[in-house]
Amino acid sequence: MLHPIWEFDGDTLTGWIATSPASPKAADLAHESRLSITYWAPDHDTCTADCDTVWEHGATERAAGWQRFADGPAPVGYDPSIIPGWTAPDSPSFGILRLEPVRLRVMPGSLMMAGVGELLTWKKSG
Repeated sequence: MLHPIWEFDGDTLTGWIATSPASPKAADLAHESRLSITYWAPDHDTCTADCDTVWEHGATERAAGWQRFADGPAPVGYDPSIIPGWTAPDSPSFGILRLEPVRLRVMPGSLMMAGVGELLTWKKSG
C-alpha cells in the first residue's frame, strides 16, 4: 500500500510516491506508465485519480522528494530512512514517482446507496 503526498499549486495537482525504482511495481510501470489510485471512506464516498507517472531521477528532485515525505503531514509523512536500504535521497533503492492526474472522479456514497448526490469528474484538457 502506498500513500502519496498531493500538492496543488492553484493550477496543477501533483502527487508524489516514495518507492523503490527496483520494485515489481517499477517493472510494471515500465510497461504501462499510467496508474489509478482510489480512496474510500466508511460512508462509501470514493475518489479515484487516474495518473500518468514519471520517475524523478535527478539529485535535486530526489532530495526534494525525500524532504517532502520527511516534512509531510501525518499520516502520509514519515522519515524515509526507516525503510531498509533508504539511507539518503541518493540511495539506489530510493525513488520518487511523480503522479500527474489525467482524470479525477469523486462519487458520494449516497449516490451509490440511495441515488442522491452528484458524481464529479474532471479530465485534463489536451
